[in-house]
Amino acid sequence: MNARDARRASHKQATASRHSHAHLASREELQRQVERQQREIEKLREQVAERDQQIADAEQQIAEQEKQIADLEQQLALRKQNSTNSSKPPSSDGLAGEPRERGRRKKSRRKVGGQPGHLGAHRPLVPVERVDEVRPVLPQQCEHCGLTLPQQIEQVQTTGTLHRHQVTELPPIQAHIIEYQCHRVACPECGESTRAAVPEEASGHFGPQLTALIAYLTVVYRMPRRVVEALLAQVLGIEISLGSTQKGWEETSQAVAAPCQELEKQLKNEPVLNVDETGWRTNGDKRYLWAFVAARYVVYTVATTRGSEVLIDLLGAVFRGILCSDRFSAYLKYHSGQAQFCWAHLKRNLLGIVEFTKNSAVERFCRDALAEHARLFRLWHKFRGGQIDRSQLLLRSIPIQERIFALAQRHLDSANRQVRNLATALFEHNQRLFTFLEHEGVEPTNNSAERALRTGVQWRKICFGNRSANGEIATARLLTVAATCDLRGLNVLAYLSAAITCHRRRQPVASLLGR
Repeated sequence: MNARDARRASHKQATASRHSHAHLASREELQRQVERQQREIEKLREQVAERDQQIADAEQQIAEQEKQIADLEQQLALRKQNSTNSSKPPSSDGLAGEPRERGRRKKSRRKVGGQPGHLGAHRPLVPVERVDEVRPVLPQQCEHCGLTLPQQIEQVQTTGTLHRHQVTELPPIQAHIIEYQCHRVACPECGESTRAAVPEEASGHFGPQLTALIAYLTVVYRMPRRVVEALLAQVLGIEISLGSTQKGWEETSQAVAAPCQELEKQLKNEPVLNVDETGWRTNGDKRYLWAFVAARYVVYTVATTRGSEVLIDLLGAVFRGILCSDRFSAYLKYHSGQAQFCWAHLKRNLLGIVEFTKNSAVERFCRDALAEHARLFRLWHKFRGGQIDRSQLLLRSIPIQERIFALAQRHLDSANRQVRNLATALFEHNQRLFTFLEHEGVEPTNNSAERALRTGVQWRKICFGNRSANGEIATARLLTVAATCDLRGLNVLAYLSAAITCHRRRQPVASLLGR
């Protein structure tokens, strides 16, 4: 190999070495780039994972906040409920919830008071024989010539029609005090003396009418004992202690025990009964005031439970009549026969849902159900007004019943719990919603029982319940007498006075059933 070839070979070798070093450097650079990119990718993956976790946390937080918003909306809806859109009693309206709308929705443009052409209403004159005192009124002087006229009716000549004006006034109020002087009389035969006993009706220090008045003011006007005490002292001038008012109350309860027990025994024989219950208190302990409304009388009882045991105790193991009530579980558990569920409760439930829902499907269900309810009650009012007879009522109600049944069937699996519950009630208790269409004396609502409880609720809010078991019994008895007398058009005070008189004489007290 000559020198030229050697140089050429050396040049090639150097070139190859440079290429080898450059290639190696390039590979190392690529390796570093790959490692750098892998680190960036790993970092990006960590960032993505961190973002995914943040998104998951945010979604969970959103879900929790949505649930919290839903709970708050539900609480707000519950606070806005009143007696028109829920099963809450009217006594809870006001500060406890959104007050129900009263009067006209749109203000009338007419002025307040009697309108043009209205004849007006005036207090009628009582018959002359009912008048206790007549006071002739004569003019002082002649309005034509000014002559002074006599002021004695016998000295004047009257002309024309007599103008009569009557004023009703209370006589001077003063207690009528009777003193019984029981003499000791010597027997002309044996010489021994015998003292006369106080008449039975005069036992105690207060007569039957005053004793009855104490109970009357308490049960009918819901006056606390201390207010009764103050009224008797300030208005009637009768000084009486708080304990005496309580004794009068207790004696009145004992006097009406037999008539009330008679009514309780008659309950199981009634063809139709309306029943409802509300809370009560005895020394702070929970009790329940029940009202059983029949056609001729009302029976109250205070019980420790709200369960079906109360129904079994008063109506027997099986009630053969028609039981009208709301859909409370105690009635469903007790009575499997003919029943009538309250349509007013259903309507209020529907209104409560439709007022606070934001779901169009839920709103549609409520609107459709309320429309069928309105059609049914328009038909019922026509029957009550004498425009149609019962056969027409039944015939024309069939399409309404079928539509209500179909509407309930379509919503048995609704996603909304309230709709699902109402649809189930309409579907499963369909027969118990239309009993009033076929049977005389059955109303579509439980309004009579709810009205019967209203007095008890007002009384509870004033006196806060009872202090003893005897107080519970007295409350039930006196409410029973007051409501039954009102239903039969009897004077409550007169009945209580007569009952106390008979009780003191150990004579039977008049029945409240009537014959």
